[in-house]
Amino acid sequence: MNSARVLYHMVRADFLERVRRYSFLVTLAAALFLAYAVATEKVWIVVGDGYRGVYNSAWIGMLMTVCCSTFLSLVGFYIVKNSVQRDADTRVGQILAATPMRKDFYTFAKTLSNFAVLACMVVVLMLAALVMQLFRAEAHSFSLWKLWSPFIFLALPTMLLAAAVALLFETLPVLRGGVGNVVYFFLWTAALALGATGLDDPSGLQLLYRSARSTLHALDPSSPENFHFSLTIGGERAVRTFPWNGIEWTGKVLLVRLLWIGVAAGIALLAALFFHRFDPARSWRKQRTQAATHAIESVAEDRALSVPAAVSITAAHLTPLVRAAANSRFPQLVMSELRLMLKGQRWWWYAGAAGLLVGQLVFPERDVRSGFLLAAWIWPILLWSQMGCREARHATGALLFSSERSLSRQLPALWTAGVLVALLTGSGAGTRLLLGAGWHSFAAWFAGALFIPSFALALGIWSGSSKAFEAIYTVWWYLGPGHQMPGLDFMGTTPASSSPAIYALAAGALVAAAYWRRRQSLGYA
Repeated sequence: MNSARVLYHMVRADFLERVRRYSFLVTLAAALFLAYAVATEKVWIVVGDGYRGVYNSAWIGMLMTVCCSTFLSLVGFYIVKNSVQRDADTRVGQILAATPMRKDFYTFAKTLSNFAVLACMVVVLMLAALVMQLFRAEAHSFSLWKLWSPFIFLALPTMLLAAAVALLFETLPVLRGGVGNVVYFFLWTAALALGATGLDDPSGLQLLYRSARSTLHALDPSSPENFHFSLTIGGERAVRTFPWNGIEWTGKVLLVRLLWIGVAAGIALLAALFFHRFDPARSWRKQRTQAATHAIESVAEDRALSVPAAVSITAAHLTPLVRAAANSRFPQLVMSELRLMLKGQRWWWYAGAAGLLVGQLVFPERDVRSGFLLAAWIWPILLWSQMGCREARHATGALLFSSERSLSRQLPALWTAGVLVALLTGSGAGTRLLLGAGWHSFAAWFAGALFIPSFALALGIWSGSSKAFEAIYTVWWYLGPGHQMPGLDFMGTTPASSSPAIYALAAGALVAAAYWRRRQSLGYA
């Protein structure tokens, strides 16, 4: 069988497996909702001093492409970042390792399968742009090339780059887990910021900036020199329009887009250097597991040698279950859950948490809430993300949920341990707010301490994975408390933030949703 045929079947099988997942459908629905928001002018691009382009083929295509590149390059990463791990979990990787397949061939195939999933979403948005052109256009002319060329030259290379980075993260020991999920968000933010430096960023924002600026200056020479444009959600709409006929796809522009495709291909080949080819000897965790297994087998063998050959077999009789008083050992159960959360953390993690706690106590209050508390409540994100999904990850659900009152005891204990982590890491700011009689700010702090673990617990139980919380919470933390967006600020960093009661009620609703989902999964009526 030739290499092209093998590559096709690998990409096809991986693609079909991905598109049948609920996460793919949810992301596609979110992308379509974004297209609807663009069509209904809930999302638009404002350029210069309150201008927007006339809704013609060029402007609709560019607007949809920018939304597509920015949204799918972020969310799509978390959708496709699981292909290598899935092959390892399903033992398919061991079969592939026994074949003559090269490592670079495997990483290239996985990059293409990741890209196929994201490109499928881009195609759907291209069709949505066509529908928008038919119902929303303000110009009578129609050009399919101007409508779809931004998707081809901007969105698709961006998706290929995100697909390659997702694969690279899976091959790196530190970034393949929750750390990589958090790091990618800041890497994505830095990539978007390239446009502000004058470089052609992967999403094409700098191209739109230069093209719109030159067009607007030609129409209005008196426009201010501090030209800017922004992707706006809500707020005040642009009141003036100008005709824009699209980006001129010169050889230099296309060469830069090809450069980003080359960067993506280089990243896919770089991943082959770190890919362990499913070799169990390259995994330290498997080495520890095998060592423990060999030790258990040795002990069992020694005991077997000491047992007489003839052993009488008698019927086993289980002793009656002695029911203890309800929640009699609940504090011990909470401490056990807390120890499980903190298990495996290195000394530097505790040193970082202690440093942030000291900073909350000694620095001015303005710096505490906008800096130290903000960092303190992103530091334990990998502790919170395991809430509700640890049993699925380690396959201990059958053992845990077969115990008495596991639903009414283990779940509250797990939530309480998560709240303790939030209270302890942010206790410096809470103490200063309490001593300073800042009751409203203290209430916002306490509501945030309840909301974060409740959000993690609900997402962990409903998704069965830590990835959902790591991705959504990082974005929420960045936009809400990080940029002090009132509706999303669950820490109350500004006086205009939402009422603490809203997030306290949201915490209660999330815990109830987690309890109901866990109850359904255990088969309760």
